[in-house]
Amino acid sequence: MPRIIDVIDAPDQGPNDLVVRKPELGAGDFRFGSQVVVRESQRAVFYRDGKSLDTFEPGRHTISTANLPFLSSLLRLGTSGKDIFTAEVYFVNMREFTDQKWGTPEPITLRDTDLGLVRLRGFGQYTMQVEDPKRFVDQFVGTQGIYRTAQISDYLRGIVISRMTDVLGENMTSILDLPKLFDELSAAMRANLQEDFSAMGIALRQFRVVSISPTEETAKAIDERASMGAIGDMSAYMQFKTARAIGDSAQQEGSGGGEGLGMGAGLGMGMGMAGMISQAMGQANQPQTTQQQNVGAAGAAAAAPAVMTLDEAAAYLKVGSADIQALIDDGSIPAKKIGSQYRISKSAIDGFLAS
Repeated sequence: MPRIIDVIDAPDQGPNDLVVRKPELGAGDFRFGSQVVVRESQRAVFYRDGKSLDTFEPGRHTISTANLPFLSSLLRLGTSGKDIFTAEVYFVNMREFTDQKWGTPEPITLRDTDLGLVRLRGFGQYTMQVEDPKRFVDQFVGTQGIYRTAQISDYLRGIVISRMTDVLGENMTSILDLPKLFDELSAAMRANLQEDFSAMGIALRQFRVVSISPTEETAKAIDERASMGAIGDMSAYMQFKTARAIGDSAQQEGSGGGEGLGMGAGLGMGMGMAGMISQAMGQANQPQTTQQQNVGAAGAAAAAPAVMTLDEAAAYLKVGSADIQALIDDGSIPAKKIGSQYRISKSAIDGFLAS
């Protein structure tokens, strides 16, 4: 005994239900003369044997060969003269679907001019509307064999991710430049997806790239690059880091004699690295040290008294007092003897040095 449906409708189709199938499972036994009620935001597409037969616009329709001419040949297939045929009806939601989410399930690997290879995640939103309900049902039910909203959304999301990978691969130079290109990327994505969606009977109204973010590993590489720029001399910094890492490793290795050996080797290598660093820093600071020495000598000369004793003259010339006495005795440096003490003028010493 076939099941007869007198009224065919989908009154409970929610705002997020793209398609509602009647009946939900199996084939429906529809009597000619049954009523099909299509609401303003719906279109009803009849389907039989993998093929869409016709589409009903909003309103109340009576199933007959007049308004469903493709069914005229089915009258000959009735059983015992009964005017019953089996088919499914798909009620397509014609509302505009806003805030549809898309996102990358796995990071996308791309080439970056600054960082080499990077792995990125992206997500955003789009707005769509079924434009051709018959083509929409044909593509998903007839071609893909799916009609549930979740399955359709997953299929569309896969197309979006595929196009996003292409657009990023063609336009990306550096991840550091991406934030200022979101509007351009959104426009490029909408243009590329328009043809894909239209082929499925869907109009893509809006498309937005909300965020493109690096994975944890890529973010770490960006942080390290920023640190490199802040450090400046990376050669000296890496030597310092190596020496410190070796020293830390030596302190943590083993125990007992092995610990002492590891520490000794680590300290030796660490000291060697530290020595190279010290040498590099010493060479960098050599001009400054020489300058400081010259300044110190000039300061000492300026501090020498105009009239000196033997000891002061010896200190000034950096010789012994006996050497100064010998120079006075042979007349090389003129001096005045006051009592038992000699007094030598600084100008006399400077003249001796200049001669």
